[in-house]
Amino acid sequence: MSGIIVGIDGSGHSRRALEWAVSEAAMRQAPLTVLTVYRAVAGYLGEPVQYVGDAELTERARKEAQKETDEVLGAFTGAQQPSVTVRAVTGMPVNELLAAAEGADLLVVGARGAGGFKRLLLGSVSTQVTHHAPCPVVVIPADKA
Repeated sequence: MSGIIVGIDGSGHSRRALEWAVSEAAMRQAPLTVLTVYRAVAGYLGEPVQYVGDAELTERARKEAQKETDEVLGAFTGAQQPSVTVRAVTGMPVNELLAAAEGADLLVVGARGAGGFKRLLLGSVSTQVTHHAPCPVVVIPADKA
């Protein structure tokens, strides 16, 4: 999928990434795909395991992402709004973002700002996508204010 992909999860840092991506897509006149991932449960070997209620929860996540996207677009002050598609999938966030980035011009994610041992212990979506993405990645840093 060509254009810009932005991953959001309802957090403040992902909202800043969404705002930046909307502006960038408008400036480039590129389509924007907003992707939210309903996190699947990891199986024994780390693969995602799907449960009966996952489709309903994924749709709920899509509606929340659509609401947040509509709010950001409503506050957008640029001359021309970009074409925006909101998608939700069930899976592992890093895997789904990397899959969505295949053929994309740019992948945008927010950074929570967790550092040091915590990042080594838990991993970081932004760190993993910057190392493995098939396209350029922009990481919007956590607000330090």
